[in-house]
Amino acid sequence: MFSLTYEFKLKPTPKQAVIFTDWLEECRRVYNYALAERKDWFKSRSCQINACSLKSQYIIPADAKRPTYANQCKALTAYRKTSPNLQRVQSQVLQQTLRRLEQAFVSMWEQSHGFPRFKKPGTMRSFVFPQLSKDAVTDCGIKLPVIGLVKFRQSREILGDAEVKQARIVRRASGWFVILTLQWNVQVPDVMPHGEGIGVDVGINHFAAVSNGKLFPNPRPSRALERKLKLLQQSVSRKVKGSNNRKKAQAKVSKLHERIGNVRKDYHWFLAHNLCDWAGMIFVEDLNLKGLARGFLGKHCLDAGWGQFFQILEQCCRKRGVFFLKVDSKKTSQICPNCLTETGKKQLSERVHSCEHCGYTTDRDVAAAQVVLIRGLAAVEHTGLACFRRVKRLRSP
Repeated sequence: MFSLTYEFKLKPTPKQAVIFTDWLEECRRVYNYALAERKDWFKSRSCQINACSLKSQYIIPADAKRPTYANQCKALTAYRKTSPNLQRVQSQVLQQTLRRLEQAFVSMWEQSHGFPRFKKPGTMRSFVFPQLSKDAVTDCGIKLPVIGLVKFRQSREILGDAEVKQARIVRRASGWFVILTLQWNVQVPDVMPHGEGIGVDVGINHFAAVSNGKLFPNPRPSRALERKLKLLQQSVSRKVKGSNNRKKAQAKVSKLHERIGNVRKDYHWFLAHNLCDWAGMIFVEDLNLKGLARGFLGKHCLDAGWGQFFQILEQCCRKRGVFFLKVDSKKTSQICPNCLTETGKKQLSERVHSCEHCGYTTDRDVAAAQVVLIRGLAAVEHTGLACFRRVKRLRSP
């Protein structure tokens, strides 16, 4: 099975927009109630068996089972029969909210994420329809359970043999969007190494350096609009809390943040397609992005969005049949790609690579990208000498 996600801008009526907002609020309340139930159970088991907390103690029967997705769904079904507010929301939408909470706990246990937190009013921004009818998507809109037909702007064509598995309704500063998960009954083989290869080194001075000598500038979308963002945030801080003027000012800040994210994402897709046009294999560094974000250049690293770029580049490579691989990032800027000798650590101000052993001179980021290419081709069973010959052939006019 092959799956893709398509995103479209919704054009709901004022009545439908009110329903969307009401459903988000009910999903938030269900999420917070289920989280409080789980949190109380964990706290009741946090102290020793022969001692109690001096500050507070949650008394829950010893034979009470741990709240899980299954038993909370069962309790939700029983409570929904007596609650008119929950009866307005489609039942599977509420169940997906509990599944979202379960996934948050799984991420806490398996990926060392923080303990799930309660959601304030307005922070719940999406809900999911896990099932749709076969003819749910039409030329004029999408048929949602209970809500009915909602018009959307079909910015791209949906192939007729695609099956719509689920629909996620998302609220953003610029309006409502629907994210459709489409599935095709086909088997797509994994992309095998083929054709010419290129190495990509990301940075701050230049967003990306390619092993063939190309340099892509860093758009710095957050820094370009930093002054305007600061003024809007100052305007929010001067408004009275809870007032309509404060909500309007907050909406302007949210729209500017969305604009910054759209500029960054658009540049990442533009760069990914350019790289896929040049080669059949693309190699990038396997960076510790969390560690870089905590460094003294963390603000610039987050503004560049390298993690999102690697995800987009991998998706683009898979759709266009280009082999993608991450290689070791250690000492890529300290090795000469010509003679493969270690030249020592460079200062950030040194922007030119000049080898004392062989005299090879090039841009520092381009040299690092060439080392990435050598490691990538070595990983797919190429020799280092053939790697550099291929690099020189790519750079030759």
